[in-house]
Amino acid sequence: MPENKENDKINTSKAEQTKIYSEILKKEMGISLYLPHNYDCLSHLPVLYFLHGRSGNENILFELDILKTADLLIQQKIIKPLIIVCPRIDNSRGVNSSMTTREVTSSNFNGRTINLGRYEDYFIKEVIPFIDTNYKTITSREGRFVGGASAGGYAALNYGLRYPELFSKVGGHMPALELQLDQEDIPYFSTIDIWKKHNPLYIAKECAIPSDMQLYLDAGNKDEGEFYNGCLELYKILKCRKVNVQNHLFEGHHNMAYIKSNLEKYLAFYTNQ
Repeated sequence: MPENKENDKINTSKAEQTKIYSEILKKEMGISLYLPHNYDCLSHLPVLYFLHGRSGNENILFELDILKTADLLIQQKIIKPLIIVCPRIDNSRGVNSSMTTREVTSSNFNGRTINLGRYEDYFIKEVIPFIDTNYKTITSREGRFVGGASAGGYAALNYGLRYPELFSKVGGHMPALELQLDQEDIPYFSTIDIWKKHNPLYIAKECAIPSDMQLYLDAGNKDEGEFYNGCLELYKILKCRKVNVQNHLFEGHHNMAYIKSNLEKYLAFYTNQ
């Protein structure tokens, strides 16, 4: 059977892997990017920053097969072309947890390495400017979105609510939203007040939220961390403030398979009006 030439055309998007030296973290950090078909011929594009969970890295771009899904949706005109950026944020929760970059091993994590440092500053002050300088992005908030999975979803909600001047759409996908401080997360936060400062459930009560900001929350009905409870609580807070927010409870567990099964919905949210 002859090959479908039309399908060949949609598979010419590009995945790029690059590294930047972070002056803030004092180390080299990886970034993976999706650039759509005909990127070189297109004008400036919206950009989605998609953040990995605590045990992941920038390779989430490939683990979720984002290239194939985005290509297909663009070819079918379900979504518009966009740039997708997956930066490495280590096992940091994306927060400023220490003035110096260091690793600690916590018995609460069963020996898992925890990364402390100025990860929020790294993302806001280094990653975003690097991408805007080196790629054809829309540099206004209207063309910049942030989302993520698990701990990355927590970080995305944190950034979106605390930096509304930078983002117009924010997504927390099975986000690690805690109703109370978990013992496992104590290394990131030295006090309850600092935990609250970075917790979207507290930020959402008082932060300034532009009238055009849109938020998307979801979790699996079998989520082992029961993060659907945090999603529901945040949804209620935002609805009371008349924010444009949606909350979904889909079938699935707290794993990459869940994120992959709903990826098309996420991309449709970020790219469509």
